[in-house]
Amino acid sequence: MVTKVRPAPQFTLPPEPVAAPEPLPEPGIDELCLETVMGALSDPLRLFIVRKLLLDSEQYDHPCGWFGIDRPKSSLTHHFKALREAGVTRQRQYGLERRSQVRVDDLETRFPGLLALVAAWRPAD
Repeated sequence: MVTKVRPAPQFTLPPEPVAAPEPLPEPGIDELCLETVMGALSDPLRLFIVRKLLLDSEQYDHPCGWFGIDRPKSSLTHHFKALREAGVTRQRQYGLERRSQVRVDDLETRFPGLLALVAAWRPAD
Protein backbone atom coordinates (compact mmCIF):
# COMPACT_ATOMS: atom_id res chain seq x y z
CA MET A 1 0.00 0.00 0.00
CA VAL A 2 1.37 3.39 -1.03
CA THR A 3 0.77 6.33 1.26
CA LYS A 4 0.42 9.69 -0.43
CA VAL A 5 2.22 12.52 1.27
CA ARG A 6 0.48 15.85 0.89
CA PRO A 7 2.69 18.91 0.69
CA ALA A 8 2.27 21.29 3.61
CA PRO A 9 0.18 24.33 2.72
CA GLN A 10 2.05 27.57 2.39
CA PHE A 11 0.58 30.45 4.33
CA THR A 12 1.96 33.79 3.32
CA LEU A 13 1.22 37.32 4.42
CA PRO A 14 1.21 40.38 2.21
CA PRO A 15 4.25 42.60 2.80
CA GLU A 16 4.27 44.70 5.95
CA PRO A 17 3.14 48.27 5.26
CA VAL A 18 5.93 50.84 5.51
CA ALA A 19 4.27 52.84 8.29
CA ALA A 20 2.91 49.91 10.32
CA PRO A 21 2.96 50.54 14.08
CA GLU A 22 5.04 48.33 16.35
CA PRO A 23 3.31 45.13 17.51
CA LEU A 24 1.70 45.01 20.94
CA PRO A 25 3.58 42.94 23.56
CA GLU A 26 3.75 39.25 22.66
CA PRO A 27 5.88 36.24 23.61
CA GLY A 28 9.09 35.74 21.68
CA ILE A 29 9.42 32.72 19.41
CA ASP A 30 11.48 30.86 22.04
CA GLU A 31 8.76 31.53 24.62
CA LEU A 32 5.98 29.89 22.59
CA CYS A 33 4.67 26.86 24.50
CA LEU A 34 2.61 24.20 22.76
CA GLU A 35 0.23 23.83 25.72
CA THR A 36 -0.42 27.60 25.76
CA VAL A 37 -0.96 27.78 22.00
CA MET A 38 -3.24 24.72 22.07
CA GLY A 39 -5.13 26.20 25.01
CA ALA A 40 -5.81 29.36 23.01
CA LEU A 41 -6.89 27.30 20.01
CA SER A 42 -9.16 25.05 22.08
CA ASP A 43 -11.94 27.64 21.93
CA PRO A 44 -13.99 27.25 18.69
CA LEU A 45 -14.37 31.02 18.24
CA ARG A 46 -10.61 31.58 18.49
CA LEU A 47 -9.99 28.65 16.15
CA PHE A 48 -12.43 30.27 13.69
CA ILE A 49 -10.55 33.59 13.95
CA VAL A 50 -7.17 32.01 13.20
CA ARG A 51 -8.55 29.85 10.39
CA LYS A 52 -10.21 32.87 8.76
CA LEU A 53 -6.97 34.85 8.97
CA LEU A 54 -5.06 31.95 7.39
CA LEU A 55 -7.49 31.24 4.55
CA ASP A 56 -9.32 34.50 3.80
CA SER A 57 -6.82 37.23 4.62
CA GLU A 58 -6.52 39.84 1.88
CA GLN A 59 -4.48 42.42 3.76
CA TYR A 60 -1.49 42.49 6.06
CA ASP A 61 -3.72 42.59 9.16
CA HIS A 62 -7.43 42.87 9.91
CA PRO A 63 -9.67 44.70 12.43
CA CYS A 64 -12.10 42.65 14.54
CA GLY A 65 -15.08 43.90 12.47
CA TRP A 66 -13.67 42.11 9.39
CA PHE A 67 -14.44 38.71 10.93
CA GLY A 68 -18.21 39.25 10.97
CA ILE A 69 -18.62 37.77 14.45
CA ASP A 70 -21.85 38.73 16.21
CA ARG A 71 -20.54 39.06 19.76
CA PRO A 72 -20.15 41.96 22.19
CA LYS A 73 -16.95 43.95 21.72
CA SER A 74 -15.77 43.02 25.24
CA SER A 75 -16.05 39.30 24.39
CA LEU A 76 -14.12 39.75 21.14
CA THR A 77 -11.45 41.80 22.91
CA HIS A 78 -10.96 38.90 25.34
CA HIS A 79 -10.57 36.34 22.53
CA PHE A 80 -8.15 38.47 20.50
CA LYS A 81 -6.08 39.16 23.63
CA ALA A 82 -5.94 35.43 24.46
CA LEU A 83 -4.62 34.67 20.97
CA ARG A 84 -2.01 37.43 21.16
CA GLU A 85 -0.82 36.51 24.66
CA ALA A 86 -0.49 32.85 23.62
CA GLY A 87 1.66 33.92 20.66
CA VAL A 88 -0.76 32.79 17.96
CA THR A 89 -1.49 36.25 16.58
CA ARG A 90 0.28 39.57 16.38
CA GLN A 91 -1.69 42.76 16.98
CA ARG A 92 -0.92 46.34 16.09
CA GLN A 93 -2.68 49.45 17.31
CA TYR A 94 -3.88 51.81 14.54
CA GLY A 95 -5.41 54.74 16.43
CA LEU A 96 -8.40 53.26 18.26
CA GLU A 97 -8.38 50.08 16.17
CA ARG A 98 -6.38 46.90 16.76
CA ARG A 99 -5.60 44.72 13.79
CA SER A 100 -4.53 41.09 13.90
CA GLN A 101 -2.52 38.65 11.83
CA VAL A 102 -1.32 35.09 12.44
CA ARG A 103 2.34 34.71 13.39
CA VAL A 104 2.81 32.30 10.49
CA ASP A 105 6.60 32.16 10.36
CA ASP A 106 7.01 31.86 14.14
CA LEU A 107 4.38 29.12 14.51
CA GLU A 108 5.61 27.15 11.49
CA THR A 109 9.16 27.30 12.82
CA ARG A 110 8.23 26.31 16.37
CA PHE A 111 5.35 23.88 15.64
CA PRO A 112 5.58 22.63 12.03
CA GLY A 113 2.22 21.48 10.67
CA LEU A 114 0.08 23.14 13.36
CA LEU A 115 -1.33 25.78 11.01
CA ALA A 116 -2.21 23.12 8.42
CA LEU A 117 -4.33 21.42 11.09
CA VAL A 118 -6.04 24.72 11.88
CA ALA A 119 -6.71 25.32 8.17
CA ALA A 120 -8.16 21.82 7.78
CA TRP A 121 -10.53 22.25 10.76
CA ARG A 122 -14.22 22.63 9.96
CA PRO A 123 -16.63 24.26 12.44
CA ALA A 124 -19.37 22.00 13.79
CA ASP A 125 -22.81 22.70 12.35
